[in-house]
Amino acid sequence: MVTAAPPDDATGFVPAATGRRRSIALFVVLLAMFMDLLDTTIINVALPSIHQDLGGTYAAVQWIAAGYTLAFALALITGSRLGDIFGRRRLFLTGAAGFTIASALCGISQEPWQLIAARAVQGVMAALMIPQVLAIIQTMYAPKDRGKAIGMFGALAGLATVGGPILGAVLTSGDIAGLGWRSIFLVNVPVGVIAIALALKHLPESRAPHGTRLDIPGVLLSSLALLMLIYPLIKGQDLGWPAWTFVSMAGSLLVLAAFTAHQKRRTRTTGSPLIELSLFRYKSFSGGLLVNLLFMGGVVGYFLVFTLYLQTGLGFSVMRSGLTNLPWGLMVPVFAGVSAGLLAPKLGRPVLQIGLTLDIIAMLTLMWTTNSGDVTSVKLIPALLIGGIGMGLVVAPLLDFTLADVPVADAGSASGLYNTIQQVGSAIGIAGLCAFFFSRTGHHLPGPATYNPALQHTLWLPVAAFTAALAATFLMPKRAAHHDAT
Repeated sequence: MVTAAPPDDATGFVPAATGRRRSIALFVVLLAMFMDLLDTTIINVALPSIHQDLGGTYAAVQWIAAGYTLAFALALITGSRLGDIFGRRRLFLTGAAGFTIASALCGISQEPWQLIAARAVQGVMAALMIPQVLAIIQTMYAPKDRGKAIGMFGALAGLATVGGPILGAVLTSGDIAGLGWRSIFLVNVPVGVIAIALALKHLPESRAPHGTRLDIPGVLLSSLALLMLIYPLIKGQDLGWPAWTFVSMAGSLLVLAAFTAHQKRRTRTTGSPLIELSLFRYKSFSGGLLVNLLFMGGVVGYFLVFTLYLQTGLGFSVMRSGLTNLPWGLMVPVFAGVSAGLLAPKLGRPVLQIGLTLDIIAMLTLMWTTNSGDVTSVKLIPALLIGGIGMGLVVAPLLDFTLADVPVADAGSASGLYNTIQQVGSAIGIAGLCAFFFSRTGHHLPGPATYNPALQHTLWLPVAAFTAALAATFLMPKRAAHHDAT
């Protein structure tokens, strides 16, 4: 029997787990988060092999990737609230078990529709599992100790974003046991089983302390608003941006306004809204969401466009493209750890601003490097190193700053919102940058003469996003609450 931990002397915070149990619990939730993030990015390099094996239309192939993203984004807020109500450990285990089973179904799919359906189930299960990760971390670590744990979360997020395509290339081209592309899904099965076994023994249970009921009308309104925004962003480029895509995105704002009004009314009457609107009173939370939206839009959109540039424009193989991006990927976890554990406590908000400035410099350096016709992997290294350092400095402390002032009782709601904003930003970035990039390449044959100028023009969009994020950091406090000097 595990006894309750003593309260923190300064704040009265009582951690849900301590010592070895807490360390193992942290490993479990981070492992699950890493597994989910890899599945989001690893699929892109395997899509050609999947299409060759399973056949089907190109639209079906696109939905193999998009179905996961859409289902994940739609269910995130609901998944976070369910954790508050029924217990974060319970929802984490439910999501992890469902994600593992869905991964197995993906790996044995024989028809495109089977894989699309299994990917959608994966997305829903991830939406039950992932919001609990940050919420559980908040319940286990006092504010003054939370920085390093959240720093590890940010480091793994950055590593998975960049490393997913590399691992996907290795697994697919390696054809392990003759599985080919199926290995990118089946690898989740043993990992998921290990995570579930450890979670059953070591993961503490927690839920919102006050009685809460699920807001069904809020679920429907929030899901509709996200669907009307994200679906046209996913499909717009392929369809040539018909008028309905813009009508849908504009209409999502009206549904969002109706959702907000419903949440205010629900707060006054029942006291159990889907989203705690009081969270937006915290300067760190509101500012952090805006920076997160802008930064993820710029960086995720950049990754996809740069990969297309390397493979389609320069003719790099999947493996060479992945290895070219390696300098960025190596710098992210290193500097995320340095940022969260050392720089953020000492410098505070400026560490975010330094990171964003470095990413702006990285984009400008890439423009300069690709200005010549002869672009090689070696010539790209300086810009990619700078970009990886900048991303590492941002991803870990940004999350720490955003959630620093959030009460533990609202950890699930805050976590769901943070992840949802991240998904929305990623979708906007991918749609915007890809549309602009392809508009610059037109119908010309692939090659440096066309693709170098197209990339240079497109990179002004992440520069603009990072610059706006840099301005938005001034909405955040100079220091996270638990970094205040004593």
